[in-house]
Amino acid sequence: MAESAHESWYSQSANRITSYPELRGAQSYDVCVLGAGITGLSTALNLAEAGFSVCVLEAYYVGWGASGRSGGQMIFGFGADQSRIESLVGKDDAKKIWDAGLHGMKLLRQRVHKHDIRCDLKPGHAHVAIKPRQVEELRQLQESLEKDYGYPSLEFWDESKVRHEIGSPRYLAGLLDHNSGHLHPLNYTLGLADAAEAAGVEIFEQSPVQYVLQGNPVRVTTPAGEVKADYLVLAGNAYLHKLMPSIEARIMPVGTYICASERLDESTCRSLLRRDIAVADINFVLDYFRCSSDHRMLFGGRVSYSTLPPMDLKAAMGKRMASVFPQLRDAKVDFAWGGYVDISMNRAPDFGRIGGNIFYAQGFSGHGIASTGLAGELMAQAIQGNAAGLDLFSRIPHQPFPGGRTLRTPALMLAMAWYRMRDLL
Repeated sequence: MAESAHESWYSQSANRITSYPELRGAQSYDVCVLGAGITGLSTALNLAEAGFSVCVLEAYYVGWGASGRSGGQMIFGFGADQSRIESLVGKDDAKKIWDAGLHGMKLLRQRVHKHDIRCDLKPGHAHVAIKPRQVEELRQLQESLEKDYGYPSLEFWDESKVRHEIGSPRYLAGLLDHNSGHLHPLNYTLGLADAAEAAGVEIFEQSPVQYVLQGNPVRVTTPAGEVKADYLVLAGNAYLHKLMPSIEARIMPVGTYICASERLDESTCRSLLRRDIAVADINFVLDYFRCSSDHRMLFGGRVSYSTLPPMDLKAAMGKRMASVFPQLRDAKVDFAWGGYVDISMNRAPDFGRIGGNIFYAQGFSGHGIASTGLAGELMAQAIQGNAAGLDLFSRIPHQPFPGGRTLRTPALMLAMAWYRMRDLL
């Protein structure tokens, strides 16, 4: 699928344009990080602050992947809900994983404050129900998180309240989390790059990794250079490109798409989202949205499991946006973009190591804004000799997608057709 991140509202409103050099010649570092997204830059920043020499190799430019073009929604938990994680690792470890996720959100806020990252970080996120059965699902979610996990920041909205807060006739209930929020993901990623560089990290753009030779040290080759390092961190997620088949088989690249409307009056934005929060419904194939700092509606709601983007993306996304907000049916769509995110079979994060000196984090499954930073901290801690956090997540079992490279996409498309039908019921 052709990437269109350069057509995004994020790239047009970025704090700066990056201009890091290409890797040339032979270099040596304590740690080599593959991928200049939130995962890779967070890992690099943590390690540089601990005194390691670190380089980051990026095939394109900082924030090119999902980190720089996502919905920007910082949501509690992970792609798999807590009941699913409990079934995978047991209740005790599930509670520890939940607490780690909350730490990831706290860590994000700390990074923004410490490094003065201008990324429009704002509080508030609501899950919303479209069908009567989903109203009960939201009530049960609130009860479970409050009773079993001691999570106090949730506010249930009945139909009257949700329609007061969100200017759409579509929703029957909502569950607001005051602790979650939203931000400009590209500017957050760029801020992490600035902080990492200031800490001594060397970042190389236009330096795609072509080959990894495992060993001690590990050797990484690019078109114009080579890196030898004691440790390698794989933070390419959906863009590993056959570098490590054993873990790549456990994730699936899925196309996601977002649009940005023309600028609206501030009063119009407040009539759509009274509290300036982010919102996502709880369908399996979901819609999600929020307003930008310059008063646009940022709306995501298309996915492609076939790797083929929709025809006329602006028109397709504008139509979907208008189905949620009829008052925007005449609003022009100024930007529409998309690209891959990675999902795991069970939608739980897949963190771990290969051998003794290669670490990886993947499978964020659409919940990466906070958990990517958490992954970076956990991998950095493991490289420093404290692997307890990484080992906790590595206890989550993961299976490869069936069908291998040839058949896994058709198999997933069939499964998703069933989930789409279920969303209609």
